[in-house]
Amino acid sequence: MSATGPGAVEVALKFEHRTSKGCHYGPPYEWTAYNAIGGIHGFPRVHYKGRQGDYFVMVMDMLGPSLWDVWNNKSHIMSVEMVSCIAIEAICILEKLHSKGYVHGDVKPENFLLGTPGTPEEKKLFLVDLGLATKWKDIATGRHVKYDQRSDVFRGTFRYASVHAHLGRTGSRRDDLESLAYTLVFLLRGCLPWQGYQGDNKSFLVCKKKMATFPVSLCCFCPHPFRKFVEYVVNLKFDEEPDYAKCASLFHSVLSVVGSNPDVRPINTDGAQKERPIFYRGRSR
Repeated sequence: MSATGPGAVEVALKFEHRTSKGCHYGPPYEWTAYNAIGGIHGFPRVHYKGRQGDYFVMVMDMLGPSLWDVWNNKSHIMSVEMVSCIAIEAICILEKLHSKGYVHGDVKPENFLLGTPGTPEEKKLFLVDLGLATKWKDIATGRHVKYDQRSDVFRGTFRYASVHAHLGRTGSRRDDLESLAYTLVFLLRGCLPWQGYQGDNKSFLVCKKKMATFPVSLCCFCPHPFRKFVEYVVNLKFDEEPDYAKCASLFHSVLSVVGSNPDVRPINTDGAQKERPIFYRGRSR
């Protein structure tokens, strides 16, 4: 394809220096994850991976603003309708990723991007950056990875990480969903109770505050289904398979209440699963 002219397309390039973390012995681990997921729903297409001089280069679809950018441009306020649409589609995207045996490990507003403005994909949601992705199961055997805990290991972003990530526990599907829950509450409320901590013990203080903040308090200004989602995901067991359809249907119920028109929703929910009846029961962490 020509570099210029009517047949040209704009792409995004991601560079990693050969001395960067994770690149000392070869290409970034992220490449392995993108190879494994094979262009599934909700992820940008990768057009090229290779090395140019001292840099590993990955060429991907050009996308639009992140949810963080959108949140900032909306004066730190997002409507219930928009956040509910984000929830439905994000749950679907995570289900697709998990079906490939991987967990993302860093779910947050900055890693969710919309399509390029002015194109048919401008209302589509994408998840990017698989740099912290890990396997939750052995692809060959289908067995769940073994549980482990190392208090000196943390992966993710303090604000949105699961409590299990703070405690150094092996990542699994529940962690992505817990991070998504915090992301949704942040986008709707504009802040989270554990923001503002500083210093060397920030992770400890944030984790302590998360553990002390009950869903009813965290979601006190959110529609009831948001609290139900938080309650569900924080009580998932390490190797438990999440009921993604159940989670998505919570937010479908919100859209029904606010009278959302499927044809003009702020975020496309085409990839989301259909609603199913909701049944809850308590689970211990």
